Amino acid sequence: MALDSPKLRELLKNVAAAKIQLPDFQREWKWDDERIRALIATVTLDYPLGVVMTLETGGAAQFRARTLAGVESEAGIVPDLLLLDGQQRLTSLVQALYLDRPVATVDARDRKVERWYYLDIDKAIDPEADRDDAVVSVPADRVLREDFARRVRLNLSTREDECREGYFPLHLAFDDDAVSAWQKSFVKLADENWDRWAAFNARVLNNIREFLIPMIRLDSATPNEAVCSVFERVNTGGVALNVFELLTATYAGDRKHAEEYGTEYGLPDVWRGTKEKLVSQYPVLGQVESGRDEGLTNVDFLQAVSLVLSFERKQAGRANSVACKRRDLLALPLADFRRLEPVVAEAFAWVGEFLGTQAIFAIRDLPYRTQLVPLAAVRALLGDRADEPDAVERLTRWFWCGVLGEMYGGSVESRFTRDVEQLVAWMNGESVEPDTVVEAAFLAERLNTLTTRNSAAYKGLQALIIKQGAVDWLHPEESQMTGPFVIGQGVAIRQVFPASWVTRNGYPKARADSIVNKTPMSHLASRRMTGAPSTYVGVLARETGTPDEWFDDILGTHLVDPVALRRDDFTTFCADRYERLLSLVERTMGKRVIRRAGETA
Repeated sequence: MALDSPKLRELLKNVAAAKIQLPDFQREWKWDDERIRALIATVTLDYPLGVVMTLETGGAAQFRARTLAGVESEAGIVPDLLLLDGQQRLTSLVQALYLDRPVATVDARDRKVERWYYLDIDKAIDPEADRDDAVVSVPADRVLREDFARRVRLNLSTREDECREGYFPLHLAFDDDAVSAWQKSFVKLADENWDRWAAFNARVLNNIREFLIPMIRLDSATPNEAVCSVFERVNTGGVALNVFELLTATYAGDRKHAEEYGTEYGLPDVWRGTKEKLVSQYPVLGQVESGRDEGLTNVDFLQAVSLVLSFERKQAGRANSVACKRRDLLALPLADFRRLEPVVAEAFAWVGEFLGTQAIFAIRDLPYRTQLVPLAAVRALLGDRADEPDAVERLTRWFWCGVLGEMYGGSVESRFTRDVEQLVAWMNGESVEPDTVVEAAFLAERLNTLTTRNSAAYKGLQALIIKQGAVDWLHPEESQMTGPFVIGQGVAIRQVFPASWVTRNGYPKARADSIVNKTPMSHLASRRMTGAPSTYVGVLARETGTPDEWFDDILGTHLVDPVALRRDDFTTFCADRYERLLSLVERTMGKRVIRRAGETA
């Protein structure tokens, strides 16, 4: 890393010549007219402007690069420096002080405008005047109007007009010949203009021409992880840089790929195509529409690829560990990504199918999105062996231990890597269970505190109730709740004893909100579930044309005691269902729940 202070003149010259460009992960320039005028005032006063940070390229296209907004250049120019911090300032200055065209910006109302920037010479040389007032912007035709454009306030449309009004055009500031020609026109108008110009040149123009910009240069060998980290720290006012965006710029700058295939590698296009195909088949993986990308993320996908690649390398003795941290994603070679992308995409399709077998059909019902990453990586590594009965049984147990044990909240990269290695070994016949299976525990009293969808275990129990055979109370002709039924009928977790009934009969509302008093049900069925259960059960039975004894069997598919329900016996209902849900948890996790002495619902 080096620190120097080049002149603004040289920096802008290099920007205009495309020797300084932006890495493509940078956001667009967006400063408004007022901020540009304030920036120009700062330069004319020779006040400190802040440090600019760049990355040396070493003559190679480390990232796809683009010129700063407003700069035109030939395609394919590899810059000497990439601008990491200072985009807004340098873009504003190169457009206002260097390029011979109006600046495309926005006004105070965020409306797009084009502006030329001038200095009012008299105000600029007046020591009592505010320098901000000396910087003036005018429309593209250089005529400033007022009174709803009916009256001209300032006309600078010709050089003669500029000189007569005493307004210097700032886009000439670094063109010595143009400045000299403008000066000649200005001083010809009146003898006193010689003194005005001398003061302006010494106090203002000279500040612009000699202005220095402190600049940090990062060496071209700086790793991508450091570039990403630096960029995030110096751009704290903006949106955090996504690893995917940095990798997009890296892959797009891969000259070998461009030469071989005749085009840049478009990572966003590849990802969008993959995501759209996945979610069209498996809604549980999210959706892509109207610019919104929810559910499975591009970083999830990169992590799965990294897990597979690092596992392969470790098996081949070319890596020490399985890994998917940010630095590992940034180091993914394009050739390996292209090789593994279809494999991992197919693995996520398998994950979507697997989730369906677990009665998880919609993104809102997915307990942990993060848990899908190691699951997909394991499928990619095992291939069809993941479909063998023993493997499916073990993967299912691992999945539910992660959900009910609530193991996949918070930072999970270290669990990813352990689970991938341990699951593959377990699938290959080793007897040692993965840490997620061993460490998972379910406290019986947790049932009473599961009250909202914020908990993975809450969503998981809904899916398990459906999986073990729950039948909708308004649609008994549907022998099971399939994916289309769950999504189409708006199945969600509903209260069995309505909260109003519970509180009216002297029980705490918290008991009504507990998962013990909830079960998955269609929207239409839930609308009938009002008042006392003894009343609405009869309504549902009559509406579906089901005899009472048969309807009791339907009630029982939700692990509900039909006798207690018909008697409005909330205490017995809760105690019975508490035990039934705990039994379901134990069967699913393959281990006993943890109880405290004397614990009840």
